Amino acid sequence: MKRLLIAASAAAMATALPALAQTVTNATFVNGLTLSGGALDLSTGSDFDRRVGYFSDIYYDRARNEWWGLSDRGPGGGTLSYETRVQRFTLDVDVNSGAIGNFQVVQTLKFTDNGQSFNGLAPTTPSVLGRSFDPEGFVINPVTGNLLVSDEYGPSLKEFDRSGNLVRSYATPVNMLPQVSGTVNYNAAPPTLTSGREPNRGLEALAISPDGRYAYAVLQNGTVQDGWTAANRGLYSRIVKYDTATGQAVGQYAYRLESSAQGRGISALVALGNDKFMILERNNRGIGVGATLASPDKNVFMIDLGGAADVTGVNLPATGTVAGAVSKGAKVIDLDANTLAALGNKSPEKWEGLAVGPRLANGQYLLLAGTDNDYSVTQNGTGTQFDAYLRFADADPYASSIQCPAGQTVNCFLTANSGTAATLSADFQLLPGVLHAYVATIDGYVSPVPEPLTALLMLSGLLALGLAAKRRR
Repeated sequence: MKRLLIAASAAAMATALPALAQTVTNATFVNGLTLSGGALDLSTGSDFDRRVGYFSDIYYDRARNEWWGLSDRGPGGGTLSYETRVQRFTLDVDVNSGAIGNFQVVQTLKFTDNGQSFNGLAPTTPSVLGRSFDPEGFVINPVTGNLLVSDEYGPSLKEFDRSGNLVRSYATPVNMLPQVSGTVNYNAAPPTLTSGREPNRGLEALAISPDGRYAYAVLQNGTVQDGWTAANRGLYSRIVKYDTATGQAVGQYAYRLESSAQGRGISALVALGNDKFMILERNNRGIGVGATLASPDKNVFMIDLGGAADVTGVNLPATGTVAGAVSKGAKVIDLDANTLAALGNKSPEKWEGLAVGPRLANGQYLLLAGTDNDYSVTQNGTGTQFDAYLRFADADPYASSIQCPAGQTVNCFLTANSGTAATLSADFQLLPGVLHAYVATIDGYVSPVPEPLTALLMLSGLLALGLAAKRRR
């Protein structure tokens, strides 16, 4: 009987998948939150180590009604020991308006391998990745419930169980491995690096198909052999399709950026079903630690992988057209169009998280976008770390900011002149994390398929209702 129910549930879910083309329309800003840059997670250790690293990615697990926010390799840019982690959080959502509030971290989960933590420190031996890990993309496989996390160092895709323990590492395509004349080197940068992903430009975004069969990871920018020059990066990035059953890459697809200037790259990918996705593309301008304020440009687009050509064995050009490139559709959201008074009505630099949230009473969906605040930490030329405090009412908050030794509020100085001492006042703050809530119509949206047990319970309930109705007749 159980086998019959599982088969029936699978058939029922398959027939329930919409055949419509997925479209996202009428995306409208609702409200936003600024989250304290000094907030602490639920791990142990110093306050500096526990400082919440916001939203390298966001994922909404609708089967459990859970929100997850990914922290990256930690403060220090790979120079400080930091046990990498993900935060589960709660969020109040108004089911009528989509307005959000009351953000709370309720679980801090660290990534481990046989009891040893993955760490944000860069590899100590250039040819050995070890447990160096810079998490950037996060999803939950709806079939197994396991966590998938993409990383920039490898670039890696790893699978963890619900306790954060490593289940397996997916195979990294050879053309993405960082190499110097054929020898793997995780620490080299171009032009010394002759092929593979650039440093800090690895697998930045991650999505999973609604049936859990495929994961899609995106390089922030293309590989070195995809048109990199000393003057500029190439126009194309790569979307890599992985089979979650085998852990092998089964396709790579060329995605054309709006431009290759101003550090532009990919930050998030969200599956909508039937090879349709939303993709977040941004430059490196706006309010951020060390960022240029002027001309921020962050947008969410619709894309379609249906019909895209596999470019696994192809070096992509720096410019021009690529036959069979990913089809890029309409702009869904301009993330710079709506700003918050708490940030002086200025746009943040690093929009990196994006998720489709719960369905609202009117049939629209909540879209949640979030920023990476880099722990509000910077460093000098010798690698010494400093907290950056900004006053957002200023014309250029970072240019007028104050820096203090990491974890301290004394011995501070002006960012613009490190020889000039400065005293913190209440109007200077650590860079916050930011969440924006939007509502949108998503026609044909395919929700992730529940885990088999969940589906079985759902179907069992439906069958029980049917039997009860039959008895009443």
